[in-house]
Amino acid sequence: MNTPYAWQTPAAPAGAAFDEGLRQHMLRVYNTMGLGLALTGLVALGVASTPALARPLFGTPLKYVVMLAPLAFVMVLSLRMERLSAATAHALFWAFCAVMGLSLASIFMVFTGTSIARTFFITAAMFGATSLYGYTTKRDLSRMGSFLAMGLIGLVIASVVNLFLGSSALQFAISLIGVVVFTGLTAYDTQSIKEQYAESWGQEASSKLAVFGALSLYLNFINLFQLLLNLTGDRE
Repeated sequence: MNTPYAWQTPAAPAGAAFDEGLRQHMLRVYNTMGLGLALTGLVALGVASTPALARPLFGTPLKYVVMLAPLAFVMVLSLRMERLSAATAHALFWAFCAVMGLSLASIFMVFTGTSIARTFFITAAMFGATSLYGYTTKRDLSRMGSFLAMGLIGLVIASVVNLFLGSSALQFAISLIGVVVFTGLTAYDTQSIKEQYAESWGQEASSKLAVFGALSLYLNFINLFQLLLNLTGDRE
């Protein structure tokens, strides 16, 4: 794997400038992701605490719109990344986080508040440790990324099949394997964010990269949280 310095001169000032730029970039990524999670949590809690909102969203066919809307946002962000301006990418990211909050409001109706809080902190600890590994390791994780991508496809197929089977044993296996897959993806995506920064140039490109880096880590965190909640959460 090429190091971030492969395109730079060995002069110390250039290396120091790159290190500082990378540090600021990763801070933008983590701050954007963290604010996105906070927005999602506030929307989810607000909807779950307001029966006048929760009933029409989850007691009518609107629930299917709420379930599928986040997927539509991800597709737009992914497929139109090159054409989006940095400002538009940010606006779509915040809208996506708010819509995801609507979708996740249902967990407050299924699981106890204590188990949700416990699972969140467990997820944060696992995510933080794994992302730190992805940031600091010198090992090339690209091969692992290909394997994890295949695992993710398998999880999606198994989840669709289980919608018809309704097997608790299969759901347990999906959750367990999913935790492994998204933990690995957190390390892989963190390393990829570093490499993409090294290959980018210009303020617009860096700003957009921060948004899409935050989106990839946000999705890993949310999926890891939901899977752990399915495994360890206490139901109402």
